[in-house]
Amino acid sequence: MNIGNGSVVALNRIISILHPESAPVKRLVQDARDKGFLIDATYGKKTRTIFVMDSEHVVLSAVNVDTITSRMTDHTD
Repeated sequence: MNIGNGSVVALNRIISILHPESAPVKRLVQDARDKGFLIDATYGKKTRTIFVMDSEHVVLSAVNVDTITSRMTDHTD
């Protein structure tokens, strides 16, 4: 599934899709960064969606959560 800027993730590997505003999510991102499991696919833009993958990787995207949800339903129909 396209997550913006030409980046893609495998739908079957996504565990969770999160908004980046809360403190616990910010800690999750920082922990992933410290462990080397953070993938920043924002290309310098504001982070709008965070994916938690089954491989413990955390992926940052600049695409809105609503757009991502719409893309997911398009792929599952």
